[in-house]
Amino acid sequence: MGVEVIVCGLGPAGRAVAHRALAAGRDVTVIDPHPDRVWTPTYAAWADELPEWLDSGVVAAAVEAPTAWAVGEHRIDRVYQVFDTAALQSSLTLDGATVLADRAVEADGREVRTAGGLTRTGQVVDARGLARSARRAEQTAYGVVMASDELEQTLFMDWRLDNGADPDDPPSFLYAVPLSAGTALFEETCLAGRPALAPEVLRRRLEHRLRARGIALTGAEPVERVRFPVQGGRPGGGRFGAAGGLTHPATGYSVAAALAAADTVVTGGTVWTPRARAVAALRRAGLRALLALPPREVPVFFEVFFGLPAPLQLSYLSGHGDLRGTLAAMRALFADLPPNLRRAVAASVIGASGR
Repeated sequence: MGVEVIVCGLGPAGRAVAHRALAAGRDVTVIDPHPDRVWTPTYAAWADELPEWLDSGVVAAAVEAPTAWAVGEHRIDRVYQVFDTAALQSSLTLDGATVLADRAVEADGREVRTAGGLTRTGQVVDARGLARSARRAEQTAYGVVMASDELEQTLFMDWRLDNGADPDDPPSFLYAVPLSAGTALFEETCLAGRPALAPEVLRRRLEHRLRARGIALTGAEPVERVRFPVQGGRPGGGRFGAAGGLTHPATGYSVAAALAAADTVVTGGTVWTPRARAVAALRRAGLRALLALPPREVPVFFEVFFGLPAPLQLSYLSGHGDLRGTLAAMRALFADLPPNLRRAVAASVIGASGR
């Protein structure tokens, strides 16, 4: 069987590693204060990011080419899939694992110590996520679940200014996706902020936007609230998922990356190759640039991004180790930005590198 795999945290990243370790015949222990906690967030991914082993039944809805609105309308030429969250969780079975309802307080890749006084050694995978901090940019969102007949387009991002915000206020966009044959999620999202927009602000903006589009709310709709850091993860030390730096700082996505990397972790491979580390550094620079932009210029920035050729968009959004493609995307984006935005982006990157 080899060294025992000890997984701390049973969110999507931790559960994926535990599931794949069991499939590989490894001895597995999972440690989580609430191992039976039901996942409630909406997760989604580009279809080409997902590993072949993932059960196709976890996909609740697939969209051939979602729409992005910046200054104008763009179609993203990739299949976008929204997960059935309950099905995703139940598909990552833990049959045969030792499950400990405890809290890991120290984990370093080789040893874990729990609040209950237990110490275990083995291949420790720390998938406990990231704690919130005022120093970390966060993504926040407020959404409602409605009948799917209100969804005219699947909207990956919609930056149009019909949410009642002033152009000089911190920006937010509408994310609107099908959840099933009969329901859809409409969610006002602050992509990244330090501090990020509060849920109450996003609620007011969402309600204003939906009214402006002739969509009526009853007040009885199920609500989704989102808040998590988009920076602060650190590769190494057995950390994985958001804790290990797999959150994409420009989108907040991490589930597909964790699913795709689970087998590599189980077999002792390296998720963070030198190229992957370089790509992550470039994406962090991209987040700094985004945070530094004047609010009214954010839609212009995304207008240029979604005008890039599809392969360059794919490299930046999904190419974990695609250093050449990421560099090409960032160069093309920088070259096509208006001069004032080029200056803002350059100043943010140069300023950060000098600290």
